[in-house]
Amino acid sequence: MKKYFVTALVLFATTTAIFAQKRHKTPPNQPIAKDSAALVNKALQASGANNPEPAKPKKIWDLSKRSADHFMFELGYDNWAGTPDSIHIQGFNRSANFYVMFDFPFKTDQRLSIGVGLGIGSSNIFFHQQEVLVAAYSNQSLAFPDESTTNHYKKFKLVTTYLEAPVELRFALDPEHMDQSWKFAIGTKIGLMLSAYTKAKDLLNPAGGTIANYIQKESSTQFFNTPKLAGTVRVSKGVIGVFGQFQANALIKSSAGPSVFPYSFGIVVSGL
Repeated sequence: MKKYFVTALVLFATTTAIFAQKRHKTPPNQPIAKDSAALVNKALQASGANNPEPAKPKKIWDLSKRSADHFMFELGYDNWAGTPDSIHIQGFNRSANFYVMFDFPFKTDQRLSIGVGLGIGSSNIFFHQQEVLVAAYSNQSLAFPDESTTNHYKKFKLVTTYLEAPVELRFALDPEHMDQSWKFAIGTKIGLMLSAYTKAKDLLNPAGGTIANYIQKESSTQFFNTPKLAGTVRVSKGVIGVFGQFQANALIKSSAGPSVFPYSFGIVVSGL
């Protein structure tokens, strides 16, 4: 018995020592962590996170052959917005505008440019069996007498002429070849009325018979707002395009008649 007791005691002591040695074993050292970091860096490099693609160089357009100045011609259909029923506008109302323009490309993006110019704009508005008494100096307001049941003129129109300065913000898809590129522009026209006159032709009786063949003109700007401010838009392909404009301020003075706002749209010919 004594022999077996001593043997069991030795086995217990040996097992306890081995267990204690395993519990106090040194933890994994730093090289393992370094290996993990190396693996993470290698994965990031493979995914491209640490190597972003370089920015593409900005395209430089060659504008050496592009003219800095050019002509712009507009031919449009005209009318008035806000006309009351007492005003009888009828016929092919038209406008013709001619400008000398100068173009200033942006340095940051040469597809963009500012266009400024100076020119003349004119508008012709026709009236049916009605006069516009622009030269009636004794009147306090601009009169539009209805002459459908009395003597009237076969043709009667009001012509207004302005000195205008257009300003545009332009965008061209291909600024090196403006004669072929799509072009877009928005802007404004600042104008000053130079003249306003009426032109009457051939006096008729109520039945339409001719009373006299002659032309009569009367001129005065007394009833009109002489400054002009209009918004413009233009879309072109090559040298041919379409345009539109709308006058922001009323044509007739507020104390002299109804608030009407001229507008126009049509064809434009322009190199830029």
